[in-house]
Amino acid sequence: MDHEHSTGDLVMALARRVRREHLEALAAWDVTPSQARALRVLSSSQDGMRPSTLADELRIAPRSATDVVDGLAGRGWVARAPDPTDRRATVLSLTTAGRELVERIEGVRRQASERVLDVLTDAQRRTLHEILTVVVGERQ
Repeated sequence: MDHEHSTGDLVMALARRVRREHLEALAAWDVTPSQARALRVLSSSQDGMRPSTLADELRIAPRSATDVVDGLAGRGWVARAPDPTDRRATVLSLTTAGRELVERIEGVRRQASERVLDVLTDAQRRTLHEILTVVVGERQ
């Protein structure tokens, strides 16, 4: 085993490499990582989401969430509407263009990860997948 780098260091290096690939892909749409995360969170909500819930999901301040949403709404990817249960509140939802963008971003994200992992054999990929699944807690 290579003791120059700990396993944790190698995992972090892999994450940085995948993130760099992802950022390069996002540049084509001029979407920031925080905007991409907001789009992904909003895409998981069928009935829309209040801005405060989005801020909680993103673990950012409500004011920061407002800035992110303003940028997305300004580009036609997010719509604001009155909350049907409380007219004083707002509900955010993806527009059709926003949903299409999320699909494209997710595809590019998968491709970026695949490019990084292309150096592995099929057996190595299966083993890595099994190990990571246990480590992140999806399977005991």
